[in-house]
Amino acid sequence: MRPPARAADELGRSGRHLLIGGVLLAHLAGGWALMQVQSVRDAVVEVAPLMVSLIAPAPLPKPPAPAPAPARQPVKAPAPAPLIAAAPTATPAPQAFVAAPAEPVAAPVVVSAEPVAPVLAAAAPPAPPAPKQLPSSAVRYLVEPQLTVPLLSRRLGEQGMVQVRVLVDVRGRLKEASLRKSSGFARLDQQALQDIRSARFAPHLENGQPIEWEATALLSYELDR
Repeated sequence: MRPPARAADELGRSGRHLLIGGVLLAHLAGGWALMQVQSVRDAVVEVAPLMVSLIAPAPLPKPPAPAPAPARQPVKAPAPAPLIAAAPTATPAPQAFVAAPAEPVAAPVVVSAEPVAPVLAAAAPPAPPAPKQLPSSAVRYLVEPQLTVPLLSRRLGEQGMVQVRVLVDVRGRLKEASLRKSSGFARLDQQALQDIRSARFAPHLENGQPIEWEATALLSYELDR
């Protein structure tokens, strides 16, 4: 009866091998199915850079420093060329500019619609009446002039008649005196113009009213014998 027991053990071993193989196939199929899911793909993409950064390449060596450039020698500037003074050129005289005479422009005539009031000329004040001309015989004195013969004229024997023009106001006062005819001696003429100022004339009446008058006063200078 021993042979049937060995056959049952061999059958049980083959069954276990099949079972294990089936489980492995099931795991592989499940892993393949998970890879097909989008979320699994995204997770794998996010993990990939981390894995790459963990395996970073070694840093490259620094390049050697460049050698210093050789010092440049200063370059001397060339000496300036001597300047040669040129003779000044004659400047042409400016041409005279003569402007053409401007044509006269006629002033515009402005016509006003409003009536223009006539301009009345201001009445000038009436001119004072000319003094009345009287003859020498009409001259009347209230105070006669004091005639004085200069001492030098006495010594030299100077004498004569001096005619003096006099202008008298309405009150009989002398306003002006001037020489009308000389005596022939300048010394006597100047004395006569001084002496006439000491006189006081009588007012001349016309129609009962005193007026201004003009006449010739005769002053005689004679030496006592």
